[in-house]
Amino acid sequence: MNLLAHPELLELLAASHALGTLRGGARRRFETLAREQAPVRAAALVWQGRLASMTELQQPVTPDPAVWTRIRNLIDAEQAQQALARQRDAAMPLTAPSTTTTGGWLRSLALWRGAAAAGALVAVLAVGVGVNLREQLINAPAVQYVAVLSDDKAAASMLVTFDPKKKQLVLQRVGNFREGTDKSLQLWALPPGGAPRSLGVLDNAPALRLAASESDVRVPALAISLEPKGGVPSAGGPTGPVLFHGPLIEKTL
Repeated sequence: MNLLAHPELLELLAASHALGTLRGGARRRFETLAREQAPVRAAALVWQGRLASMTELQQPVTPDPAVWTRIRNLIDAEQAQQALARQRDAAMPLTAPSTTTTGGWLRSLALWRGAAAAGALVAVLAVGVGVNLREQLINAPAVQYVAVLSDDKAAASMLVTFDPKKKQLVLQRVGNFREGTDKSLQLWALPPGGAPRSLGVLDNAPALRLAASESDVRVPALAISLEPKGGVPSAGGPTGPVLFHGPLIEKTL
């Protein structure tokens, strides 16, 4: 199936891949397509970036003190039952098999209760995280344009997305390239038949946001050049080598 002709299915598969729910042969086929097709790779990277940022924003959840009290009580009850079983074994050795069976049943009951309490705790935490994740997905940035900028060996180095609601370009490093302290990376729009236009100078942070309008990014491709510290004026175009480039894809969703 051509995923590019089914954008809704592509988004669903990319989200499932990032969440880890896409498994087996389906996951391998999706990863093969991502390596071969830039739009599929871009969708996968977008969802990975969304979920990665959510984990950074997720607030730690502290269980209610009553939960720990119940767990402590269950542990104490199990230890008391074990001590009682040992005392019965010592006092009534001839009935040891029956006592051992009873003690084992009691211990199993305590263990099941402990497991049930732990399961309830996990369920409560999962519901809380799920609600928070849903809210963050609803409030996730709208992505209208996507670009995966790669080097001459087709190794992805920068993911670029455009959020029309916030009028922001969001850049995320996905490669290992690091410019020197005396150099800067500069992002360029490549309009058809026109001179390159600077969209901003990048710092060395893993992620960066640049103000931009839709008219700024309505171009077929983007490029990143290596320039002197602080970048160069837009009018002159890039003065250093162009390290990364790639098409800018307008999403239909």
